Amino acid sequence: MKKRSLLGLTVLLGACQSMQPAPKASLDGEVFYLQRIALPPTATLSVSLQDVSLMDAPAVVLDEQKGQVKGQVPLAFHLSYDPAQIKPGHRYSVSARIEVDGKLMFITTENHAVQLDDKDPQPLKIRVDAVR
Repeated sequence: MKKRSLLGLTVLLGACQSMQPAPKASLDGEVFYLQRIALPPTATLSVSLQDVSLMDAPAVVLDEQKGQVKGQVPLAFHLSYDPAQIKPGHRYSVSARIEVDGKLMFITTENHAVQLDDKDPQPLKIRVDAVR
């Protein structure tokens, strides 16, 4: 009887260990623009961390923060990712966009490459440019 109880407890503990969430790493930063204008209260910010390794395929989004803008620039963001998803030799980038009532107002126009090796300078500074 003791052996069964001990075996059952071992199986239960093993199952609990496998259910633990994967370790997370994160990137923190700020989105800004150079124009001296205020964002309307309906503005939304989207920031994403993407694997941009493949030239002829859409980028793979590892994490995205999306929501209503609170305040004015610089706009803070926080992205989380699973380090186990990071593949050697792949290229990763952070991009951002600001929309107002569904219409694109600002977007990143430069590549903001990140290494995801805990050596990326934080907070990241992501500049977005006005869409004409």
